[in-house]
Amino acid sequence: MTEIQIEIEEKLLHLLETEDIIEFRQEFLELHPYDQAKFFENQNRDLRRRIYEYMSPEEMAPIIENLESGDEVEEIITDMTPAYAADMLAEMYADDAADVLNELEKNQVASYLNIMDDEAAREIQELLHYDEYTAGSIMTTEFISIETNQTIRSAMQILKKEAPDAETIYYLYVVDDEKKLVGVISLRDLIISDEDMMIAEIMYDRVVSVSVGDDQEVVARTMKDYNFLALPVVDFTGHLLGIITVDDIIDVIDEEASDDYSKLAAVSNMDTIDRGSFSAAKKRLPWLVILLFLGMLTANLIGRFEETLDQVAILAVFIPLIAGMAGNTGTQALAVAVRNIATGDTFQTSIWKSIWREAGTGLITGATCGILVTLIVFFWKQNLVLGGLVGISIFITLFIATIAGAIIPLLMHQFKIDPAVASGPFITTINDIISIIVYFGLATMFMQYLL
Repeated sequence: MTEIQIEIEEKLLHLLETEDIIEFRQEFLELHPYDQAKFFENQNRDLRRRIYEYMSPEEMAPIIENLESGDEVEEIITDMTPAYAADMLAEMYADDAADVLNELEKNQVASYLNIMDDEAAREIQELLHYDEYTAGSIMTTEFISIETNQTIRSAMQILKKEAPDAETIYYLYVVDDEKKLVGVISLRDLIISDEDMMIAEIMYDRVVSVSVGDDQEVVARTMKDYNFLALPVVDFTGHLLGIITVDDIIDVIDEEASDDYSKLAAVSNMDTIDRGSFSAAKKRLPWLVILLFLGMLTANLIGRFEETLDQVAILAVFIPLIAGMAGNTGTQALAVAVRNIATGDTFQTSIWKSIWREAGTGLITGATCGILVTLIVFFWKQNLVLGGLVGISIFITLFIATIAGAIIPLLMHQFKIDPAVASGPFITTINDIISIIVYFGLATMFMQYLL
């Protein structure tokens, strides 16, 4: 935060505490909606209530739209009077209002929709019916559509009339008599074209669109590939239902990245900073308990080779080395696999090609590390058999770990499970089990040469 921003916030806080309504409104409304939201979010409950009193529902709408934390939405909305909250939600873009209402209890949602303006309530209610994380759940119904049999002049008149309520005007979507999407015109083409030309003459009819039930990750990838500012959403018969704008896709990318990072770290939710130790522990404990039981399985496996360890105690020295190398290699392969699935690179080439590439990588890295370890252990312990055992174990475990890190996310993706669930801790624990079986299995087989 710059010094100017700090000064502005301090001034606003002073005006708020001294209840100088006129000057506070003047200073506050000059800020960008994002800055308004940040200031609002940083205040305590009493000062937030005071801001409600100073702002109209229409002025409050963009502040709520720009809030970054969804955890406090319920408290913020319920602090308002129902009539005020309903009017504010009606002033928001339909998709943003639907996002807010999704954070509330069903009885609260019904109450606000009943109080709200009928047209706004209908638009929001339509969006609430779509499954979460789909194109339908993030689209907006505030777009501009025109028909093929119109002139550029009439289209411009429609644009001027509807622009204030539309979320974006960079694209105008062309529909036929049955409201099916048949074309698109950019704002630039509309401005530079002759006013007497027909829409059908200049529209682009090979429209890229997404289905209302498509996953939001698919939508984000499509928008990235085509560098669109907005993307139309259609139903299974091609009727235009809404559009998804680039600002919503940025939110989706941020949300998906945070979600994947949470899963890769074996944490249930990292969207917000935990307010207390109990809250943080409650989120992390389920994963840690699962990993604890998997760790007990590893300990049980080592216990089964207790006799081998008793006879050749030096074997225990290399357990962390082999298990650690397997875990690191598996995590590397996992990161590449999850990234390729997320970007679609895996399916643009071939799944088997990706697996063979990782298998080749596992062979090369396993052989290199195996030879190095064999030489190091031989010169350190003056025991070629021990060095060979550790080296071969490293080679086999690194190869298997690389394959596991590549295949497990692909299998999860095929079964419609988020590949990020195959997180680092899980891959590491699985590879620990594999490395222990390989290492002590070989040690038991060649026990006579180690004694």
